[in-house]
Amino acid sequence: MNNAPIGVYDSGFGGLSVWRELRCLLPHESLLYLGDGKNCPYGGRSRAEIEGFAIEAVERLVEEGVKMVVVGCNTATTAAVETLRKRWPDMPIVGLEPAVKPACLSTVTRKIAVLATAHSLSSDMFLDTAARYASDVEVVKVVGEGFVELVENDMEQSVEAERLVRKAVEPLLDKGVDKLVLGCTHYPFLRPIIERIVADRGIEVIDSGAAVARRVEWLLDRYDIAASGDNTPTMRYMTFADEEYRKRLEHKAETIINRPETE
Repeated sequence: MNNAPIGVYDSGFGGLSVWRELRCLLPHESLLYLGDGKNCPYGGRSRAEIEGFAIEAVERLVEEGVKMVVVGCNTATTAAVETLRKRWPDMPIVGLEPAVKPACLSTVTRKIAVLATAHSLSSDMFLDTAARYASDVEVVKVVGEGFVELVENDMEQSVEAERLVRKAVEPLLDKGVDKLVLGCTHYPFLRPIIERIVADRGIEVIDSGAAVARRVEWLLDRYDIAASGDNTPTMRYMTFADEEYRKRLEHKAETIINRPETE
């Protein structure tokens, strides 16, 4: 047993979509969330820059005594997770990948779409996964232009969000895809709009949050570091930005935990 917190790291608010899954599945676990904020968004950054941000973030979480790190950011995972695992070989570090594998295994039309950042869609990790599981599946790649900024600015329900999401998603409706993979943890916050657009078109929207939470649960058991059943969990929030950003981060976390439509 180990009542130390699990660290969750993202470029900003997006990883809260994973944080929520962890909190729901593992109610006895304490969670320490670090939303960079200062350097967000990561999508247009170089791999070296993102790797540096990730190392700094995990160093901070380790200083705070976390027992495990979840890199709740697809872009940071593709750029840095292997470096992080080499740097902290004794620390379980969980990364995120777009849910390409389950989408490819379950598609009927043999066509799927992946909505992600440009960095994630061009990464070796994504290309390797697609090559392994999509050899007979057409993968339509779409960049969610401006999606991260919408979430960071609490604009998920705005007219601008509707416009940008429709611009990205509507062209998919006539391409025959039956699975739409959300390949960035910010994007589930826009899921209500996405699902409204694809309604009645036979397109299933998929993200990785629940699968990551199950992976964390398995690792807690494997390493025998799960919190005790009588642990009173704590929720803490950190950032490399200012205190105003941290307070917004905390407010968003408190808001989404009881709002299932953000899943």
